[in-house]
Amino acid sequence: MSRPATETPLPKDTKVLSIGLHSSALDYSRMPDGLDEATLTARMEAGVAALHEAGFDVVSCLVGTSSDGAEATVRELLQEHTFGLATIGGGVRMLPEHTLLFERLINVLTEAVPGIRLGFNTTPGDTVDALRRWLQG
Repeated sequence: MSRPATETPLPKDTKVLSIGLHSSALDYSRMPDGLDEATLTARMEAGVAALHEAGFDVVSCLVGTSSDGAEATVRELLQEHTFGLATIGGGVRMLPEHTLLFERLINVLTEAVPGIRLGFNTTPGDTVDALRRWLQG
């Protein structure tokens, strides 16, 4: 998937905040067969490792389902680092019960870091592609 033509790519060394649900926060009874906490944790860890191996400067931020707790965690990281891009994982974005959490995170990011770019993956395994859409070669 290509980058929208209206956006200028960010420098490759842009610090990225990668937000996702902690694997312990999900209800696995609603997930596809074979997906359990251990499997998802391994996929998430492999995804973060792939980002680092691809040369991206990524800070991982795993949150629970509490909007207040997630906001506090993100705000703390925003005080510690300067981010130009944030990704929010599918566990937050794609499950209807997390809509308010997703809204809260988007609003915190855009309020605290005006101009921050947002990228979205579909699985932990395609986060590299999401970053490549917004960061220079």
